Amino acid sequence: MNEEIRPGVVYTTAETQKLLKVSKSTMKRLLKNGMIRANKVGGQYRILGRELLHVLSPELEQRATRSYLNLKRKVVRKINKW
Repeated sequence: MNEEIRPGVVYTTAETQKLLKVSKSTMKRLLKNGMIRANKVGGQYRILGRELLHVLSPELEQRATRSYLNLKRKVVRKINKW
């Protein structure tokens, strides 16, 4: 099953491992070396989907950001008309 990485979603290390298809030791190494930025919450790492997109493909992250901003602009325009 191919899962999509969503920019605004917060992933656990186990979920990230599954998405990236890497081993537990590789995941630890990526976190330790700072290749994937994460926040520690209650002793466990949490990784933002946007960070995963950036690691995998900076261009993909930029497209996702542009798409989100375009949608946001449309929603704001619609709301302002009310």
